Amino acid sequence: MKAGIIGATGYGGLELIRLLSVHPEVKTIRIFSTTEAGTPVDEIYSHLNKIAQTELEEIHTETMKHSLDVIFLAAPAGVSVQLTPQLLGGKAKVIDLSGDLRLKDPAAYQEWYKKDSAPLETINQAVYGLSEWNGEAISKAETIANPGCYPTAALLGSGPVVKENLVIPGSLIIDAKSGVSGAGKNPAKMTHFAHAQENLQIYKVNQHQHIPEIEQQMNNWDRDMGAVTFSTHLVPMTRGIMATTYLQLNKNKTTHDLLELYENYYGECPFVRVRKEGQFPCTKDVHTSNYCDIGLTVDERTNRVTIVSVIDNLMKGAASQAVQNMNLLFSLEESTGIQTLPVYP
Repeated sequence: MKAGIIGATGYGGLELIRLLSVHPEVKTIRIFSTTEAGTPVDEIYSHLNKIAQTELEEIHTETMKHSLDVIFLAAPAGVSVQLTPQLLGGKAKVIDLSGDLRLKDPAAYQEWYKKDSAPLETINQAVYGLSEWNGEAISKAETIANPGCYPTAALLGSGPVVKENLVIPGSLIIDAKSGVSGAGKNPAKMTHFAHAQENLQIYKVNQHQHIPEIEQQMNNWDRDMGAVTFSTHLVPMTRGIMATTYLQLNKNKTTHDLLELYENYYGECPFVRVRKEGQFPCTKDVHTSNYCDIGLTVDERTNRVTIVSVIDNLMKGAASQAVQNMNLLFSLEESTGIQTLPVYP
């Protein structure tokens, strides 16, 4: 299999290089950049010395779509809007890691991302790549909209109770925290060491672009769900996301009942691990892996549920989920090339 990565010098692109380099079915990796073409990637990132010494190439969509089997777009929002329509129509399947193809309503994309949307035809072709929930549709797709990091954690955590219509609409609150790599590699005030270290910051209050993505999927599961409250915080660590979700049940359920429900949904999923009653995950438990770990409890006094879900934002929240989707696209074993142990400590 021949794979291409557009945006290979960002953090998500680097993780794709790392994963695809050891994937048994990927024989060729070509990497592309609009700003660094002609430069060997190991001159930009020395940790790739003697591992990936490939030169970054210029983007020629017509050639790429006929010579490659799969193309990953790991570029910032707005790039896939332009490139994906040009990359379709050849033999290559496209997996977009940005938010450009996730929202089915072009007006919603323009409102939340402040950019022009992709053509409606392209948006409608894209399958939302939440691997554990949309596997059948992914396997038949030509284009995948890889989910955002926060939505992956939040949706995997709350999916079973929302799908079973157990949630009182309007009661769902997601309190999410991420390491600074989620902001990308470009320096900014929020991620400057002197500001981020020993600091806890809330950001994009009621304005985060992942809000409509989360609501879209939840309303696909339960059309009465309506709006959710979603808050994001930056914590002084490099990688990892913890999404703590609070919701009100419309039926009396015990912790045991819900854990049984979650095992029914995720028992056969290789990368979702549901904790036993009274146990809750931390971000170290999934560090540098494709796992999502979930713990939950019901407060029987208030009939309110607390769900804790953790992922590595650059892996399950980006690159390794993209590879998981590639495996589904090409009828490979779902865990091929990404069945790695979390790194601890």
